[in-house]
Amino acid sequence: MRVLILSTSIGTGHVRAAQAIEAAFKGQVSDAVVRHEDSLSFANAAFRKVYQQTYIDLVANAPDLLGLAYDYADRDWDRLHYGMAFERLNISKLSRLLKELKPDVIVCTHSLPADMVSWLLCRKEISCHHAVVVTDFDLHAVWLCHHYSRYYVAIDETKEHLVQLGFERSRVVVSGIPIDPVFAQAKDQRQMRIKHSLSPELSTIFVSTGGLGMGPTEQILEQLRKLHEPANIVVACGANADLLEKVRIAAKKNQSSEHFISAIGFTTEIDEYMAASDLIIGKPGGLTSSEALAKGLVSVIVRPIPGQEERNADHLVEEGVAIRCNNLPVLAYKIEELLQNQERLKIMRSNAKRMGRAHSATDIAADVCQLVAGHESVVAHPQGHVCERLWRERFAV
Repeated sequence: MRVLILSTSIGTGHVRAAQAIEAAFKGQVSDAVVRHEDSLSFANAAFRKVYQQTYIDLVANAPDLLGLAYDYADRDWDRLHYGMAFERLNISKLSRLLKELKPDVIVCTHSLPADMVSWLLCRKEISCHHAVVVTDFDLHAVWLCHHYSRYYVAIDETKEHLVQLGFERSRVVVSGIPIDPVFAQAKDQRQMRIKHSLSPELSTIFVSTGGLGMGPTEQILEQLRKLHEPANIVVACGANADLLEKVRIAAKKNQSSEHFISAIGFTTEIDEYMAASDLIIGKPGGLTSSEALAKGLVSVIVRPIPGQEERNADHLVEEGVAIRCNNLPVLAYKIEELLQNQERLKIMRSNAKRMGRAHSATDIAADVCQLVAGHESVVAHPQGHVCERLWRERFAV
């Protein structure tokens, strides 16, 4: 079986999801030939640079504008009318690769390659299964593909959303967002604290800044110092070397405090730090939130990015696995209220474990294998016939 996984190098979540699925295939399907590619590497160079940098700039400097753009674009099937021109510019390199590799199935962890593959299927340039992995808890219109074999989604509500939009119920699987299988391994909290030089007796708070190391981290630290009870505070800075240095300097200045601050950069041991923790503070990205849920961690959501993170936050709070802090000056107060209410914390942890799907990547790999081995074919959504007509009318092919 030949498996091609397509991600997009914007942020880190989509790539991590693809890597998790890749690891799951290699771990459980001995005869699978698995290849993972960044779909942006096949796009026009100018587009690639603008696409990546614009997102980062908007997150850092104009998140409200990003949210407005996100909401404006969330109109079912509207992108059919402007998406074709983009595909015509960017699809040729990917088309050549697919014709060369002849995969049995293409698994997409970002809407960009999912849309491109859907158009290639529409034009009958390729013939293979198409699996779309939605990497947020909510469904946005950019994920709607007119030709597909499977959709893998995080929660039941997202499945129902797709069904109500005309997708076949049997082809939408509630798998959870794919995370590294290592998050399914049980690890003792006390042992993990000792291993990573944390005080085993103190409550431990994990501050996540995402793979890019963005967010109001220094302000969060300032507020956490106001906690009345001593705590371990672990700050994951991702690939942001400047932030890592700032947090380490802050930790040295904090030596007279009862709190212990630990700064970590990029690491493959995030699952162990989460296992050592009681709470996670940060933005509700789909991957990080799913990793935290798999570890039964309660989330304290701080300043989610308008758009997909706002919607993720809504789902997490609704499920009883997270609280929101919209005003940083009360962060310490909200955390203390939560840590002191052990009954509430116990219920929220139970909800997190219920919602968490630690085996999501292996479940997706197993279902894809059944899909390829079975007799199902790619299905065209009713909008797929509209796509074929539009393409013929616009480009006379």
